[in-house]
Amino acid sequence: MARLNIHSLSMQISRMFEQGQSFFCEIKVQDWLRERNQNPDDYEISFAEKPAPPGSGLIIMREIKLRRKDGKPVEDWIQEDINSYA
Repeated sequence: MARLNIHSLSMQISRMFEQGQSFFCEIKVQDWLRERNQNPDDYEISFAEKPAPPGSGLIIMREIKLRRKDGKPVEDWIQEDINSYA
């Protein structure tokens, strides 16, 4: 079983929601996109609840959903990497 990375973006976002800091989550995702040479203005960012993985210390995880504003599909590596917690 993969070891959970508590510093992954999805874990950080989930903790921010848990602590009532959801206002800052979209900014955190935008910064993550910039670090990967992506323009955050090209994406609509949303969050969805899902059960947390065992051993995470959380009950609910927040899945980060990206959708391109121009209608093109989001690249697979971005969507997979943004929600990775291993």
